[in-house]
Amino acid sequence: MGVAKVNRQGARVSVLSWYIVKEILKGSLVAILVLWALMSLFTLTDELRDVVKGGYELKNVFMYLGLMAPLYIYELIPSAALLGSLFVLGEMANNREIIAMRVAGVSIVDILKAVLLAGVILAGLAVVIGEFVAPDAERNARVMKDRVNNGNVMMSTLYGLWFRDGNRFVNVQQVVEDGSVKDVTLYEYDDEQRLHFVKHAEKALYLEEKKWVLQKIRQTEITPKQTFATKFKVEKWTSKIDPNLMNIVVIQPDSMSLVDLSHYIDFLEENNQKSQKYKLAFWNRLMNPLITFVMLLVSAPFVIGVKKGIGLGARLMIGVLIGMGFNIIDKMTGQLALAYDLNPMVMAALPSMLILTATVFAISRLR
Repeated sequence: MGVAKVNRQGARVSVLSWYIVKEILKGSLVAILVLWALMSLFTLTDELRDVVKGGYELKNVFMYLGLMAPLYIYELIPSAALLGSLFVLGEMANNREIIAMRVAGVSIVDILKAVLLAGVILAGLAVVIGEFVAPDAERNARVMKDRVNNGNVMMSTLYGLWFRDGNRFVNVQQVVEDGSVKDVTLYEYDDEQRLHFVKHAEKALYLEEKKWVLQKIRQTEITPKQTFATKFKVEKWTSKIDPNLMNIVVIQPDSMSLVDLSHYIDFLEENNQKSQKYKLAFWNRLMNPLITFVMLLVSAPFVIGVKKGIGLGARLMIGVLIGMGFNIIDKMTGQLALAYDLNPMVMAALPSMLILTATVFAISRLR
């Protein structure tokens, strides 16, 4: 008799736990759609300015928004999880559902387990989108926009940018923040599409419109009979390539997958180039599932054990304030890591650890 009673109680707890999971997922998905719509609206406003300038058509704007959607959704999942769980658990508390569940044998630990199970599903969704969909979609969006606006034939890869400049193909390995580029290789073809010159420069400086200066050049001239190798310290280079266009398609660490970041960090270190911001992006991406869990857990202290009757507006305000506070701390720690060359793993984990510690302390005081 006692065993049957325990089994029935366990079944009730399981059903109620899955009910919590489903409601949190529904609330989080609604929050994702609302936040994505708002972000897309702001982006649409910016993109329409390019339509006014000409060349960039309305269909290109919507194509750009569609390609950027996976990246936006990936970035919004932690915030949406916080808002969705605050709303759902808050409504359950206001409707006395939480009290009814407690009476039915559902403990605070059971509720937290259900919240974490919803977090597992949301984190899994974030990993799939962030690793397999968003990076390529975001890169295609920027390349498409540049081709439509500027008519350039270019491609961004993990190992540099490729441009077509008349009868030359240009590969740029690194774009520097001051507008210069490093490790530049030019492949020049003759009228019969035969390779004529291969020219490599350690650095290229932009002077003015269509004018560059190449530094420390190694040139190989290829003829039907023989090959000539020469070196130059400085040479002028006339090209339609603009440094601003390179910044449009240069690979951004925040939009790269974990695998791509790992390979690119190895590539940079093998070539003695700075990799700090890419390491920080790598650890930030690893921390993203943890952030989703933390944001879900944050909702528990504000719902369980708190007086009933808190309205939707108050809950949304709490969520917005927590989300904004977390983002501010996250940005500050990231800038400190880059400015003072601090350990990227520690600095990426610090904001989540601080909020998780405060949340666990608050949960431990719940009754």
